[in-house]
Amino acid sequence: MEVEDEAWSKLSIYKAARTIKKRDNSLYNALRSIYQDSVFVSEISQLWPQLPLLANLRCGLWYSSSFHSTCYFKSTDGHTNNCSFSTSRLNLHVAHLAAQKGGCMVVDSTRRGKRFPDSMSKTIPIWTCVLNRAISQFRTDSNIHENDAALPQEDCNGCDEIARDWDCSLHLPLWVPQTEKASIEEHLEEWTEQLKASGADIASLAVSLKKPLRPLWISQRTVIWLNEVPHHDSWDFTPIILVSASSSSNGVSQHNRTTSEFSWNYIPGAGDDEESWSRGLTPPLFWNHVYDLINSGPEMCNQKVADIVEKSRVRRAYRGENAPQIRVKSISHEEPSLASDVSNIEVDANESSEDFEVSWLGSTNLAVGASQLATDVADVDCILNCDSESISVSLPSEEAYLHLPMVSSKFDRFSLFNNLSKAVSFAKFNLSQGKRLLILCNNGEDISVCVCLAILMSLFDEKGTFDDGESFNTAHITKWDMRRRLVFVCKFATNARPSRGNLRQVFNFLIGGKCILQPQEGDRSDE
Repeated sequence: MEVEDEAWSKLSIYKAARTIKKRDNSLYNALRSIYQDSVFVSEISQLWPQLPLLANLRCGLWYSSSFHSTCYFKSTDGHTNNCSFSTSRLNLHVAHLAAQKGGCMVVDSTRRGKRFPDSMSKTIPIWTCVLNRAISQFRTDSNIHENDAALPQEDCNGCDEIARDWDCSLHLPLWVPQTEKASIEEHLEEWTEQLKASGADIASLAVSLKKPLRPLWISQRTVIWLNEVPHHDSWDFTPIILVSASSSSNGVSQHNRTTSEFSWNYIPGAGDDEESWSRGLTPPLFWNHVYDLINSGPEMCNQKVADIVEKSRVRRAYRGENAPQIRVKSISHEEPSLASDVSNIEVDANESSEDFEVSWLGSTNLAVGASQLATDVADVDCILNCDSESISVSLPSEEAYLHLPMVSSKFDRFSLFNNLSKAVSFAKFNLSQGKRLLILCNNGEDISVCVCLAILMSLFDEKGTFDDGESFNTAHITKWDMRRRLVFVCKFATNARPSRGNLRQVFNFLIGGKCILQPQEGDRSDE
């Protein structure tokens, strides 16, 4: 009997702990924490107003209403003893933007226990170092002078000196151990060769970048003397200023805050893992209604968010855009309630920002984008829709539209593989007639990019010229071939974020073998 009572006691303690944690991680606490951290981000951005502000997807996107652009540096590429350099996420647009503006600022945040996420502590420093090394080698090999002009042969001796002045060191923050730094440095040459072999346009970077890239770190614990803030042009490097929006206090996760009206708990890195707390709210919706949400208080916040999300869905539906109904799961055995009961709202995890772009891939007549844009894009002759939902479009004929519903490998490991043959055939028929093809998916970042990659590999040569598949039929496709084409796609579609599982399906389709997609040891998804 005592054993049974002890079991019930432990269960009650567990339930109580879960209840407290759920209360502390409430929607209002998350939004209020994001808003408070955004004030810090705004203050830092005003110190260097000439530098563009970039959000590191996805968490960083919540912390400002006025980002210049986005980037995608994954923390997994900077995990301890597992660091890597990804040719699938080169973020070359960040380097070009920094070259054009004299630097840039990247915003992200992290949960408790850290001042900076691994993306800032190691992923971005590795990225800047590898780019600097590749640029230095290119400048040496091509005799590029500091003023970006080719030197006469008699003056080429100066190029070696310039190359030596180009900083190729690995700059890591002080909290990264020396042993780990030494381990990373052992791979720098390998990663530099991978970058050069990927087909990335190092030449344009070598010409536009006046000073080597170098990361700087700023958090809410950084001491900044306002009368001593240097101008970004005064540095002998191109700064990539890494702003961690989170407030940290000796690893404590929750901090009680009180205003004149409400008490609430601060959550470090509240913008992370938005599917678990946002209930369909997106960063643009949040910033469009930020003061209403903050002033609504903990009791009314859930209802306010439900109203905002539903009104946004109705507006999209009226415009003919993809607007799935929000589903509600009840935690009891009762029937599901209305959407206003937001305690357990389930939404499409891929439904994100309302700001989308169509990316035309040079002169290939191919473009990728989100299905929300289909009705607004001009100069499109045909559309391949890979979204799960069909859309209403105005095209010259019914044959100019093909709907092939596909889902991510997270939900179906064979979805892309089973549809790529039809997708390539549709593209071949239309591109051979000189038509402009738009490939859509729900977010324009993953599935549409992978389908476009398969079409490029199947129907275009290395130079991006349509050859009706002649070069593909005579080539032996390797993973490096596919990576080089992916670099080409990402050059134009800077928001591309193809997952590893989807890319694997594309590769299996291209090599014509069986789609064997068993997970390998150490493999991780790029979702």
